[in-house]
Parts: sequence; C-alpha cells; structure tokens
Amino acid sequence: MIRITYVTVTYNAAGVLQRTLDSVLQQDYPELVHLIIDGASTDGTMQMVEAYIERSNAAKNGHRIQVMSEPDKGIYDAMNKGLRSLDGDYVCFLNAGDFLPAADTVSHIVEMLNGQLPAVLYGDTDIVDGEGRFLHHRRLSPPEKLSWKSFRQGMLVCHQAFYARTDFAIATPYDIQYRYSADVDWCIRVMKAAAKENVPLLNLKMVVVNYTEEGQTTLHHRESLWERYRVMERHYGRLQTFLLHCWFVVRSVIK
Repeated sequence: MIRITYVTVTYNAAGVLQRTLDSVLQQDYPELVHLIIDGASTDGTMQMVEAYIERSNAAKNGHRIQVMSEPDKGIYDAMNKGLRSLDGDYVCFLNAGDFLPAADTVSHIVEMLNGQLPAVLYGDTDIVDGEGRFLHHRRLSPPEKLSWKSFRQGMLVCHQAFYARTDFAIATPYDIQYRYSADVDWCIRVMKAAAKENVPLLNLKMVVVNYTEEGQTTLHHRESLWERYRVMERHYGRLQTFLLHCWFVVRSVIK
C-alpha cells in the first residue's frame, strides 16, 4: 500500500495550525504519516499537537504522527530535518495554515497512481484567507505536462501541491543559502533528477491543497523575487533568465 508523508514545519503558528492538523486527521486513507517539525514554539503549539495525537490515536485511522520540537536555522533547515526522517513512498510539505481540501483527498491521489510510481505528483491549488475561506484559484496553474523547464515561466506548481517520491526527495536536500526561494530551487532539482533517470511526472488534475495567502512585507517580497531570479539564473542561464523577465514586464503592460 502506498504511504504518503506530510511534513508540517511550524514555529509559533498556533493561530493557524489547527486547520492543518484537522485536515490530515480527517483523511480516510490509512497509510499516512504526519511529520511535524516545530522550531521550539512558545505559543502553545506543542499542547495543540499533543491533543491532535490523542485524537488521531482515538480515531484508530492508521495514521502515524512523528514530532520533533527543537530550535532550527530557518524554515528550509527544518524541512531538511523532515527529509532526513522520511520513510514511505511520497512526501508533501504542508505548512501551518495550509490544509487538504476534503477527507478523501489522499485516497483520490493514490487512486490516480494506478500502480505506478512517478517521480512527482502535482496538482492545483486554491488560495484561502486567514480564516480558511476560499478567495480564488491560484493565478499560476500547472501545465498538462510538467518538466523542470516549465518553471522558466514561474513556479507553475505550488510547493504544497508537489508530491516528490521519497528517494528523489531525500537525495535532494533544500539549499539553505536561500532564505525565501529554496522551495523553487528544490522542485526544479527534483524534476531534473527525474528527467535524468527518465522517470515520468503525473498531473493529478485536481485541487490538492488550500494555500493560505501570506502577508509578507514589501521588503521580504522584494528579497523573495530577487532570490527567485537567482534560482532561475542557476538553472536556466543568465541570458535566458534576463530575456524571460523582459518578456514578463512587456506582458504585464500589454494585458
């Protein structure tokens, strides 16, 4: 039976974590691992997690929950801790505040595999507000056929809608030189590794996550954009990245 692992990285996010935990708890698929990496929160997060474990055990749903709570060097260092603790077949990073759309989301994902083990499973994303209410579909949507070259047009698949086969994931740690865009770089490198081994990617053709709209400061937004530019230069070359961004500017003006 296919085993899916969700990794939730959290730090002092008790205000939004509950809906993430609830969405995993309600999954009707038994072979599910929830790995919670907490950065030594001081806001009651661990009490919330302990209550979640009790509810999951009482439900006898077959889920396995693992928890680590200790200081880290940032979100991507915490994600690497998650990678080092993986087992099973696929991993998806489900951040605090983000949640699975329905109780049968994981069951439908596994049904789509039809006995195959693609390197990556990817799907659509809906954007929700701080209360979990639907706002809109994500502006960038996944292409019919995704490859590592697809991200030249932007991050077409949300990080939380990207399920990596664990062997590829473990072999591809997050590059912690990036503070805001290591997830973009990681997805590209996982897909590059898959292409090198000629292992296909699978479009799930369904919404697989509700993503909480973030309220980043303008400063962090600019830093994030600059990092993404550097990531694109790394994978697609300086000239091509520059020309693509010139086209992005022209496109935004003529629309």
